[in-house]
Amino acid sequence: MDKKNNKLNQMYEDINYHILNDTRPSIYIESLDEKGELEDRPFNMLSRLKKVEQSKKYHPEGNVWKHTMLVLNEAAKVKEKSSDSNVFMWGALLHDIGKFETTKYRKDKITSYDHDKVGAKRVEEFLEYFQQDTEYIKKVAMLVKYHMYILYVVKDLPFADLKGLRKETNIDDIALLGLCDRLGRGGADEKLEEENIRLFLKKAKNNK
Repeated sequence: MDKKNNKLNQMYEDINYHILNDTRPSIYIESLDEKGELEDRPFNMLSRLKKVEQSKKYHPEGNVWKHTMLVLNEAAKVKEKSSDSNVFMWGALLHDIGKFETTKYRKDKITSYDHDKVGAKRVEEFLEYFQQDTEYIKKVAMLVKYHMYILYVVKDLPFADLKGLRKETNIDDIALLGLCDRLGRGGADEKLEEENIRLFLKKAKNNK
Protein backbone atom coordinates (compact mmCIF):
# COMPACT_ATOMS: atom_id res chain seq x y z
CA MET A 1 0.00 0.00 0.00
CA ASP A 2 2.82 2.42 0.87
CA LYS A 3 4.53 1.71 -2.45
CA LYS A 4 1.31 2.44 -4.31
CA ASN A 5 0.73 5.64 -2.35
CA ASN A 6 4.28 6.76 -3.04
CA LYS A 7 3.72 6.18 -6.75
CA LEU A 8 0.48 8.17 -6.72
CA ASN A 9 2.08 11.02 -4.78
CA GLN A 10 4.99 11.14 -7.20
CA MET A 11 2.58 11.19 -10.12
CA TYR A 12 0.73 14.11 -8.55
CA GLU A 13 4.00 16.01 -8.15
CA ASP A 14 5.01 15.23 -11.73
CA ILE A 15 1.66 16.41 -13.07
CA ASN A 16 1.94 19.52 -10.95
CA TYR A 17 5.33 20.25 -12.48
CA HIS A 18 4.17 19.75 -16.06
CA ILE A 19 0.96 21.78 -15.82
CA LEU A 20 2.98 24.67 -14.41
CA ASN A 21 5.92 24.49 -16.82
CA ASP A 22 4.84 22.97 -20.14
CA THR A 23 3.44 25.06 -22.96
CA ARG A 24 1.17 22.10 -23.85
CA PRO A 25 0.73 20.10 -20.63
CA SER A 26 -1.84 17.87 -22.31
CA ILE A 27 1.02 15.98 -23.97
CA TYR A 28 2.29 14.74 -20.61
CA ILE A 29 -1.19 13.95 -19.26
CA GLU A 30 -2.07 12.01 -22.40
CA SER A 31 1.21 10.07 -22.19
CA LEU A 32 0.24 8.93 -18.69
CA ASP A 33 -3.14 7.82 -19.95
CA GLU A 34 -1.63 5.91 -22.86
CA LYS A 35 0.55 3.99 -20.41
CA GLY A 36 -2.45 3.18 -18.20
CA GLU A 37 -1.11 5.27 -15.33
CA LEU A 38 -4.40 7.05 -14.65
CA GLU A 39 -6.48 4.01 -13.74
CA ASP A 40 -6.05 4.18 -9.95
CA ARG A 41 -8.16 6.48 -7.82
CA PRO A 42 -8.19 9.47 -7.76
CA PHE A 43 -6.64 9.79 -11.23
CA ASN A 44 -9.39 7.65 -12.68
CA MET A 45 -11.66 10.66 -12.14
CA LEU A 46 -9.81 12.06 -15.14
CA SER A 47 -9.36 8.96 -17.30
CA ARG A 48 -13.05 8.05 -17.13
CA LEU A 49 -13.89 11.34 -18.85
CA LYS A 50 -12.97 9.58 -22.11
CA LYS A 51 -16.27 7.73 -21.76
CA VAL A 52 -18.35 10.89 -21.42
CA GLU A 53 -19.73 12.22 -24.69
CA GLN A 54 -20.83 15.82 -25.23
CA SER A 55 -23.26 17.60 -27.51
CA LYS A 56 -21.65 18.00 -30.93
CA LYS A 57 -23.43 21.33 -31.23
CA TYR A 58 -21.53 22.85 -28.31
CA HIS A 59 -18.50 20.57 -28.24
CA PRO A 60 -17.52 19.53 -31.77
CA GLU A 61 -14.06 18.62 -30.42
CA GLY A 62 -15.49 15.43 -28.90
CA ASN A 63 -15.71 13.90 -25.44
CA VAL A 64 -14.98 15.53 -22.09
CA TRP A 65 -11.40 14.21 -22.00
CA LYS A 66 -10.56 15.87 -25.34
CA HIS A 67 -12.19 19.10 -24.19
CA THR A 68 -10.27 19.03 -20.89
CA MET A 69 -6.95 18.63 -22.69
CA LEU A 70 -7.73 21.62 -24.93
CA VAL A 71 -8.77 23.75 -21.95
CA LEU A 72 -5.60 22.77 -20.09
CA ASN A 73 -3.47 23.98 -23.00
CA GLU A 74 -5.41 27.23 -23.22
CA ALA A 75 -4.93 27.74 -19.48
CA ALA A 76 -1.18 27.21 -19.84
CA LYS A 77 -1.05 30.22 -22.17
CA VAL A 78 -2.59 32.61 -19.62
CA LYS A 79 -1.80 31.14 -16.19
CA GLU A 80 0.50 34.06 -15.33
CA LYS A 81 -2.53 36.35 -15.48
CA SER A 82 -4.24 34.42 -12.68
CA SER A 83 -3.92 35.22 -9.00
CA ASP A 84 -2.39 31.78 -8.34
CA SER A 85 -1.02 29.73 -11.23
CA ASN A 86 -1.05 26.48 -9.27
CA VAL A 87 -4.69 26.83 -8.22
CA PHE A 88 -5.65 27.98 -11.70
CA MET A 89 -4.03 25.09 -13.56
CA TRP A 90 -5.51 22.44 -11.31
CA GLY A 91 -8.86 24.17 -11.72
CA ALA A 92 -8.46 23.88 -15.49
CA LEU A 93 -7.48 20.21 -15.33
CA LEU A 94 -10.34 19.26 -12.98
CA HIS A 95 -13.04 21.70 -14.11
CA ASP A 96 -15.32 19.09 -15.71
CA ILE A 97 -14.76 15.99 -13.56
CA GLY A 98 -18.36 16.31 -12.39
CA LYS A 99 -19.61 15.44 -15.87
CA PHE A 100 -18.98 11.72 -15.38
CA GLU A 101 -21.78 11.56 -12.83
CA THR A 102 -24.14 14.16 -14.25
CA THR A 103 -24.12 13.59 -18.01
CA LYS A 104 -27.38 12.08 -19.25
CA TYR A 105 -29.43 11.75 -22.42
CA ARG A 106 -32.68 13.70 -22.08
CA LYS A 107 -35.07 13.78 -25.03
CA ASP A 108 -32.23 13.00 -27.46
CA LYS A 109 -30.04 15.73 -25.92
CA ILE A 110 -26.88 15.33 -23.87
CA THR A 111 -27.02 17.35 -20.65
CA SER A 112 -24.72 17.73 -17.65
CA TYR A 113 -26.86 19.66 -15.18
CA ASP A 114 -25.06 20.58 -11.94
CA HIS A 115 -21.72 19.19 -13.11
CA ASP A 116 -20.11 22.32 -11.68
CA LYS A 117 -21.47 21.71 -8.17
CA VAL A 118 -20.78 17.98 -8.24
CA GLY A 119 -17.35 18.69 -9.70
CA ALA A 120 -16.44 20.97 -6.79
CA LYS A 121 -17.08 18.10 -4.37
CA ARG A 122 -15.01 15.70 -6.46
CA VAL A 123 -12.16 18.22 -6.62
CA GLU A 124 -12.03 18.22 -2.83
CA GLU A 125 -11.94 14.41 -2.79
CA PHE A 126 -9.22 14.34 -5.45
CA LEU A 127 -6.91 16.86 -3.83
CA GLU A 128 -7.38 15.49 -0.30
CA TYR A 129 -5.41 12.44 -1.45
CA PHE A 130 -2.35 14.65 -1.77
CA GLN A 131 -2.95 17.91 0.09
CA GLN A 132 -3.57 18.91 3.69
CA ASP A 133 -3.87 22.59 2.85
CA THR A 134 -7.63 23.03 3.13
CA GLU A 135 -7.53 26.64 1.93
CA TYR A 136 -5.73 25.61 -1.24
CA ILE A 137 -8.19 22.78 -1.86
CA LYS A 138 -11.13 25.12 -1.40
CA LYS A 139 -9.72 27.63 -3.88
CA VAL A 140 -9.47 24.99 -6.60
CA ALA A 141 -12.92 23.62 -5.74
CA MET A 142 -14.48 27.08 -5.94
CA LEU A 143 -12.97 27.69 -9.37
CA VAL A 144 -14.72 24.53 -10.51
CA LYS A 145 -17.97 25.37 -8.73
CA TYR A 146 -18.24 28.76 -10.44
CA HIS A 147 -16.61 28.05 -13.81
CA MET A 148 -20.01 28.09 -15.57
CA TYR A 149 -20.88 31.56 -14.29
CA ILE A 150 -19.88 33.34 -17.50
CA LEU A 151 -22.94 31.73 -19.10
CA TYR A 152 -25.17 32.22 -16.06
CA VAL A 153 -24.34 35.90 -15.60
CA VAL A 154 -24.20 36.96 -19.26
CA LYS A 155 -27.61 35.37 -19.90
CA ASP A 156 -29.07 36.70 -16.62
CA LEU A 157 -30.09 33.23 -15.48
CA PRO A 158 -32.00 33.34 -12.18
CA PHE A 159 -29.87 30.77 -10.33
CA ALA A 160 -26.64 32.76 -10.62
CA ASP A 161 -25.44 33.31 -7.05
CA LEU A 162 -23.48 36.53 -7.40
CA LYS A 163 -23.02 36.96 -3.64
CA GLY A 164 -21.51 33.49 -3.42
CA LEU A 165 -19.35 34.17 -6.46
CA ARG A 166 -17.88 37.32 -4.93
CA LYS A 167 -17.41 35.76 -1.50
CA GLU A 168 -16.00 32.36 -2.38
CA THR A 169 -13.71 32.93 -5.34
CA ASN A 170 -11.77 35.40 -7.46
CA ILE A 171 -13.98 36.84 -10.20
CA ASP A 172 -11.05 37.60 -12.49
CA ASP A 173 -9.81 34.02 -12.20
CA ILE A 174 -13.29 32.73 -13.01
CA ALA A 175 -13.34 34.96 -16.09
CA LEU A 176 -9.92 33.67 -17.17
CA LEU A 177 -10.86 30.02 -16.67
CA GLY A 178 -14.20 30.65 -18.37
CA LEU A 179 -12.43 32.01 -21.42
CA CYS A 180 -10.17 28.96 -21.55
CA ASP A 181 -13.23 26.75 -21.20
CA ARG A 182 -14.93 28.47 -24.13
CA LEU A 183 -11.82 28.45 -26.32
CA GLY A 184 -11.09 24.83 -25.52
CA ARG A 185 -13.64 23.54 -27.99
CA GLY A 186 -13.81 23.19 -31.74
CA GLY A 187 -14.62 26.24 -33.83
CA ALA A 188 -14.60 28.79 -30.99
CA ASP A 189 -14.97 32.45 -31.96
CA GLU A 190 -12.21 34.10 -29.91
CA LYS A 191 -13.46 37.67 -30.34
CA LEU A 192 -17.01 36.71 -29.37
CA GLU A 193 -15.82 34.80 -26.31
CA GLU A 194 -13.62 37.68 -25.19
CA GLU A 195 -16.60 40.01 -25.49
CA ASN A 196 -18.66 37.61 -23.34
CA ILE A 197 -15.93 37.70 -20.72
CA ARG A 198 -15.93 41.51 -20.69
CA LEU A 199 -19.71 41.50 -20.25
CA PHE A 200 -19.46 38.92 -17.46
CA LEU A 201 -16.89 41.00 -15.57
CA LYS A 202 -18.98 44.12 -15.90
CA LYS A 203 -22.14 42.45 -14.62
CA ALA A 204 -20.47 40.33 -11.93
CA LYS A 205 -18.60 43.25 -10.40
CA ASN A 206 -21.35 45.88 -10.66
CA ASN A 207 -24.62 44.05 -9.98
CA LYS A 208 -25.54 43.94 -6.32
